[in-house]
Amino acid sequence: MTRVRVGSFSVSLDGYGAGPNQDLDHPLGVGGPALHEWFFPTRTFRRAHSGAEDGTTGVDDEFAARGFENIGAWILGRNMFGPIRGPWPDMEWKGWWGEEPPYHVPVFILTHYPRPSLPMQGDTTFHFVTGGIHEALERAREAAAGKDVRVGGGPNVIRQYLRAGLIDELQLAVAPVLLGGGEPLFEGIDLPALGYRCVRFAASDQAAHVVLRREVSA
Repeated sequence: MTRVRVGSFSVSLDGYGAGPNQDLDHPLGVGGPALHEWFFPTRTFRRAHSGAEDGTTGVDDEFAARGFENIGAWILGRNMFGPIRGPWPDMEWKGWWGEEPPYHVPVFILTHYPRPSLPMQGDTTFHFVTGGIHEALERAREAAAGKDVRVGGGPNVIRQYLRAGLIDELQLAVAPVLLGGGEPLFEGIDLPALGYRCVRFAASDQAAHVVLRREVSA
């Protein structure tokens, strides 16, 4: 059965999932890379982004790997794809990741502006969805073919799916960082009222890893 998951999503101690002023020079916002210091050294990250076989193991790598298990499709907000706003000026921008993005499955990008699907190396194809979160999820479920759908962010996209009751599980990495501003992850969200409970907690020197799962009443 397909589940909808948020995996390995980093958040600051003061609740921000991205730093402020995202642009070409700051794809994660100002200060945003500090949220992911737990992730960059892991074997999972290094294998996905450089093909290296080394990297750290332990709690951080366990949770990083867990976020990629059984994923058949991704959903991303447009800001996660790139810094361009408004209508697409051309088709030149192909994402932050080069010719072979680290997804290797279909990725559905939420946007207000249509654009043809974009096949990339390594079995990633970006599809641009203008019909909102429900259309994106319907298409992602179909593409996932029984595997899970991962909602990768940004924070605004995650909040939309939370409010709609569509996320089954959130796996968060709370980084020991204060950003002071940026994109709040849970602004206006009452997680207990939505049925979420903490089902796992584990910490390393770099992050506190939390799994929240939605309990649906019979």
